[in-house]
Amino acid sequence: MKLGRLNHIGVATPSIADSIAYYRETMGAVRITEPFDLEAQGVKVCFVETPDAHGELGKGTQIELIEPFNESSPINGFLAKNPAGGQHHVCYEVEDIEEARSWFEDKGKRILGPTRIGAHGTPIFFLHPKDMMGQLTEIMETPKDGAHWSN
Repeated sequence: MKLGRLNHIGVATPSIADSIAYYRETMGAVRITEPFDLEAQGVKVCFVETPDAHGELGKGTQIELIEPFNESSPINGFLAKNPAGGQHHVCYEVEDIEEARSWFEDKGKRILGPTRIGAHGTPIFFLHPKDMMGQLTEIMETPKDGAHWSN
């Protein structure tokens, strides 16, 4: 198993609309997707694109803004402890999600739930923060078309 690039940093927010305004007005973000619902995961998300080292959009790391979809959303617990929102997880790409899952299991890392389809339309799973230096970690299969931008 070989760890790939940092795809995104997930940021929980009580309001995607307010967070979009913040990233546009305060941070100067120029490319943000329209929010969309991931009902199966209980969240609404959108992505803020950051440029790569050469200033090119579409190749940099993304910020995933995550808002609860409904009362049963897993993000509600995070926001109860952090009402203003904040960093929720980091996401790394891997070439083969099943190989990565086996690799982490062999190392004794706790995987939270089954492999499922994430916001980028590719398989993902999460690793328990206590096994990952205190950080909830998402592992995502690299999109087959090479695209790193969602929506």
